Amino acid sequence: MIDVGAAGKGYLVDIIADILRDEGFTSFLVDGSGDLLHAGDDALRIGLEHPFNAGLAIGVAHLKDRALCASAVNRRAWGDRLHHVIDGRTGMPTDDVVSTCVVADDAATADGLATALFFVPAERLAHAFQFSWVRMLADGHAEASADFDGELFT
Repeated sequence: MIDVGAAGKGYLVDIIADILRDEGFTSFLVDGSGDLLHAGDDALRIGLEHPFNAGLAIGVAHLKDRALCASAVNRRAWGDRLHHVIDGRTGMPTDDVVSTCVVADDAATADGLATALFFVPAERLAHAFQFSWVRMLADGHAEASADFDGELFT
């Protein structure tokens, strides 16, 4: 069985963006429930939701002509430490990383990498993909790539 859930929504965002480009649109934002793809001259400031308090942001990303996808354990959660990001090696929800954000050229890549960052450090993925990222760990510590266009508040 192949589960494309880690990149499926991002891929759909890319398809919609391609349709808009084919129709001649040059400035738009496709929002697939938080998986974003921006096109245009003016950058957007996107708040990065705190995974333990949806009323707070851990930082801001500046998004211009790229895609931003995020994932967090507070979305699609079913109880204490039960959520949708499952470690296939253990069959249990992950617990070290609590949220991720990836900026890449396309949403499918950003979406897939946002899930991958729950399981591996970004350095292991950097040789194969061009992206910037933010990760928040369960202890509340946030980290970002040196080329992340934005700022962290934590």
